[in-house]
Amino acid sequence: MTENAGPGTAAADGGTGAHAGARTRTALRICPLCEATCGLTVTVAAADGGGGGRAGRERITAARGDRDDVFSRGYVCPKGALFGELDGDPHRLTRPLVRRGGELRETGWEEAFAAVAEGLGGVLADGDPRAVALFLGNPNVHTVAGALYPPLLLKALRTPNLFTASTLDQMPKHVACGLLYGDPLAVPVPDLDRTDHLLVVGANPVESNGSLCTAPDFPGRLRALRRRGGTLTVVDPRRTRTARLADRHVAVRPGGDALLLMAMVQVLFAEDLVGTGPAGAHLSGVADVARLAADFAPEAVAEACGVAPEEIRVLARELAAAERAAVYGRIGSTAVEFGTLASWLVDVLNALTGNLDRPGGAMFPLSATARPPRPGPGRGFATGRRRSRVSGHPEVKGEFPAAALAEEIDTPGGGRVRALVCVAGNPVLSAPDGARLERALAGLDFMVSVDPYLNETSRHAHVVLPPPRPSRSPHFDFSFNALAVRNQVRYTRPAIPLEEGERGEDEILARLVLCAAGAPGADPASVDAAVVRQTLAAAVADPRSPVHGRDPAELEGLLAGEGGAERRLDLMLRLGPHGDGFGADPDGLTLAGLLEHPHGIDLGPLRPRLPEVLRTPSGTVELCPEPIAADVARLRRSLADRRTGPGGLVLVGRRHLRSNNSWMHNLPGLRGGANRCTLHVHPDDAARLGLADGALARISGDGGAVEAPVEVTGAVRPGVVSLPHGWGHDRPGTRTPVASAEPGANVNQLLDGRLLDPLSGTAVLNGFPVEVAPADAPAGPSGTAGRPRVTHGTRHPADTSN
Repeated sequence: MTENAGPGTAAADGGTGAHAGARTRTALRICPLCEATCGLTVTVAAADGGGGGRAGRERITAARGDRDDVFSRGYVCPKGALFGELDGDPHRLTRPLVRRGGELRETGWEEAFAAVAEGLGGVLADGDPRAVALFLGNPNVHTVAGALYPPLLLKALRTPNLFTASTLDQMPKHVACGLLYGDPLAVPVPDLDRTDHLLVVGANPVESNGSLCTAPDFPGRLRALRRRGGTLTVVDPRRTRTARLADRHVAVRPGGDALLLMAMVQVLFAEDLVGTGPAGAHLSGVADVARLAADFAPEAVAEACGVAPEEIRVLARELAAAERAAVYGRIGSTAVEFGTLASWLVDVLNALTGNLDRPGGAMFPLSATARPPRPGPGRGFATGRRRSRVSGHPEVKGEFPAAALAEEIDTPGGGRVRALVCVAGNPVLSAPDGARLERALAGLDFMVSVDPYLNETSRHAHVVLPPPRPSRSPHFDFSFNALAVRNQVRYTRPAIPLEEGERGEDEILARLVLCAAGAPGADPASVDAAVVRQTLAAAVADPRSPVHGRDPAELEGLLAGEGGAERRLDLMLRLGPHGDGFGADPDGLTLAGLLEHPHGIDLGPLRPRLPEVLRTPSGTVELCPEPIAADVARLRRSLADRRTGPGGLVLVGRRHLRSNNSWMHNLPGLRGGANRCTLHVHPDDAARLGLADGALARISGDGGAVEAPVEVTGAVRPGVVSLPHGWGHDRPGTRTPVASAEPGANVNQLLDGRLLDPLSGTAVLNGFPVEVAPADAPAGPSGTAGRPRVTHGTRHPADTSN
């Protein structure tokens, strides 16, 4: 166990209520609660049992930032500071639940896995793997097991039906990067600590702590940018906390980001401001981009995007003139109807201004567990290798749109989904039209959910398998290290050992893999052993590998680690770009070496990586890929066809520093204050619509209507209202009483799931039309306030509205 003090060493409890007889120690932990991955020092206390008897159950009594962490340097946000409250939530499930006689009842692990094997086996017995679907929520990328085992689970199920939270969030960026660089995981991040000019589009990192850009203390890094004389510009329809920190706030119309960015590209070409810099030798398609942008002069897009022509020109000129600049876009520019185009244009602007792959610009991190660089052309990236059963949605990165899960369950016919495996997901709240999905889940033959809570989704399961508390799991950031603004590597073992009767998340997911493979009685360790053997066999056969020609059995014997997951981590570190290559580089990384550095190892600032990251057929950055070029016609049509509700309103979401989707609403310490589910309305709109501050409003959309209290504020531009994501904890049968006491409204119920970004299959969660009226006003003929219809975007061919 990584710790600073032994089990009997006294340490302050930070005022958390550990009684005088408690023994305390401190341990290190990487925070798993957002993408910032801050290092924590936690205080662990155990009652002495009275008079020196057997020690009682250990618990986290305090958490603070680890000042010696090589990456976060002591920073911690309110979520991390309350890590102990999350870890000790008394409403977390601690034993499996199995549905018997219509009710979920606590049971033992063996009975639970027997029920999983029986339930999955019964559905798969027909021989059609399409009858099972897998849904993965975003907490999977915050745990070791969540990163290592779901790919094996999908392979064991043999199903094409994969749904994840990515098509509710980040998939447009993966598609854009896949088309540009040939690898959807090659995502450049802003080099925050060396840039002079940062243009932030649709992101609020002061509240979110960053997304697809791993940067502990993102707010501090933005302040440091300004202290060194740099410029921060924020494009957002809301005056967010990040916008208030900026030199300039541009209040774009929701969904207008792609138009604004395309106009900036047009200005760069029209005013001869294009300068591709060192990366220019690796770019193709520059002239094609110029032709695409020609129709999007600032005057042509100004009304549609809500930004004056001269302001657009200033944005482009300042970006081009900056010595070192970066453009960074996130969910406000991705979960919109032109999300892939906006994501593509972010990288196009970085490339055209010479800021792609250069210090201070947008750069490619190199994670310690990444595949070693392999220069040369690749196979490229394509979508649509198969299509969904009901609406024919093209596969994207192996996934179908999360918005289509309900129809795949409730639409009769061959290949209908009859069983669902849901790992760390709550799509009833996170996906569009949760009411329809609820009804669909209730009709499944079998559902198993891996979740620590009985929430709005897991309450429909036939078996619920709860992972242990975060303090009892190891932590390594496989995904987020590949998005970090500085190369580093950190690992923490569990701060508290598993108690008798608990199961590690690695064992839970490994046994789920075995159930899916039809071998429920096999040893869970066999799952990891098989991966190790397969990986080593491939490595020794690869002439470019540092272990080429060596004996796989010998290498397997050299692996260190407590259990299969740690041995796999050691394997990935040793074969990674910073690894020791099993002795080929004695100074390289190993698990043993990493454990000797409990606060992590700094691997240095980001460095230029072109062309080694490229996997396109041409071996270049293909700046104007055909699918993108084809979709520009849709963007051009939007200039004359703006979507608004009958009252001229569109809705956007918002984040709060104390919230992370629906994860944390059951923690008293993170509730209250500004973290409330209110509808932000501009004063002019409130006066026009008869909405009073604090009074209830009814918000109506294609999927239905919800009610929320009004908060009149100038933080949103006129014509825009804002409701936060992740609320709606009012379903019966859950066991999250703190969240249910103030449930809030589920904003995604306003959507019917038909409006998607066609290139990525991502649901349009921002910038969609709504109608707002006082809650006591007469409803429209449909039972809502009129239910405005949407005019363009990608829809399901069949009308699936409720």
